[in-house]
Amino acid sequence: MGKRGAWVGQLLAVLLGLLASTAYGQAGPRNDSLPRGRFVQPTVRVGQPIRYELTYRHAPNLEVIFPDSTASFAPFELIRRSYQPTRTRQGRSLDRTVYLLRTFSLDPVQHLRLPVLVLRGRDTLTVPALPDSVRLTRTAAPLQPGVPTPTLRANVQPLPVEARFNYPYWLAGFAALALVAGGLVLGFRKRLRRRYQRYRRRKNHAYFLAQYARHVERFELSRSLTNMERAITLWKNYLSTLENNSINSLTTREIVAHYHHDPRVAQALHLADRMIYGNQLMEEETESALVFELLREFAEVRYQADERSANPARQ
Repeated sequence: MGKRGAWVGQLLAVLLGLLASTAYGQAGPRNDSLPRGRFVQPTVRVGQPIRYELTYRHAPNLEVIFPDSTASFAPFELIRRSYQPTRTRQGRSLDRTVYLLRTFSLDPVQHLRLPVLVLRGRDTLTVPALPDSVRLTRTAAPLQPGVPTPTLRANVQPLPVEARFNYPYWLAGFAALALVAGGLVLGFRKRLRRRYQRYRRRKNHAYFLAQYARHVERFELSRSLTNMERAITLWKNYLSTLENNSINSLTTREIVAHYHHDPRVAQALHLADRMIYGNQLMEEETESALVFELLREFAEVRYQADERSANPARQ
C-alpha cells in the first residue's frame, strides 16, 4: 500500500501541474508571442540618436499599452516616439512603436528591455520584451598600459560676443520714466494746467494782433468798409474767447453796456457804426485810425487783466 499510495500521489501531482500550466496559458500570453524589442543598428556613439523598435503580436481581444515618456529607458534617454495603428491579420494583431533614444553611458555594451502592459478587466499583466543590446563605439583610442594621460591645453582667450539689445532693462527704464512722469503730472497738474492755459492765451493774443494788423493794413490800402467790418468782427471774437463770453452776438449798445460804458469801446464802436452802416467814411484817416487804435488798446488792457487774474502771485 505504501508504494501504491506514493505512485498515486505522484500521478495527482502531475495532473495538477498540467492543469496549472493550462490555466496559465489561457490567462497569460503565449511564449512564442512575447514582445520583441530590437535596435535598428548594432553600434552607437555617445549622444548619438538610435532607433529602438518594439513590436508585439497578440490576440485581437487583448488591450495592450506600450511604454510612454514616463517609463524608464535606462541607461538610455527618450527623445521621441512614434507608433503605428494596430494591424490584425489571420486572427493575430500587431502593435509597433519606434523609440528614438540616446545614451551618455560609457558602458561598452548596453542592454534595454521594455515592458508591455496587458489589461484584462481590473487586472494588469506586465510582459517584458525580449532583451536586446547595442555596442558603444568609442571615438578615441583607449590608452595603452603605462602611457600617461595627455594633458589638456587650456584656451582662456576670450572670444568676441555680439552685443544684443537688452529689452528687459529698456522696458524697465521706460516703465520707471512713465511712473516718474505720471507722478510729476499728478503732483503739478494744476501748475502745469495754468502754464498751458497761459501759453495758449499768449499764443492767441499774438495771433489776434497779427491778424488785426493785417485787416487794418488792408483797410488803409483799399479804404474798403468790408475790411473794417472784418477787423471789428475779429476783435469781438477774440474778446469772446479770452473772457469766455458771447459779445460777438451782441449789438453795439449791449457791448458798451457789458463793459460798463468804457469810453474807448463806446467811442470806437459808435464811430465804426457811423462809417459802416451810415456810409459816412471820411476822406481823412484820423477817425478810422482812432477806431482801430482804441479797439486794439482795449484788447491789450483786457488781456493784461486776464493775465493778472490767472497769476495772482505775480501781482
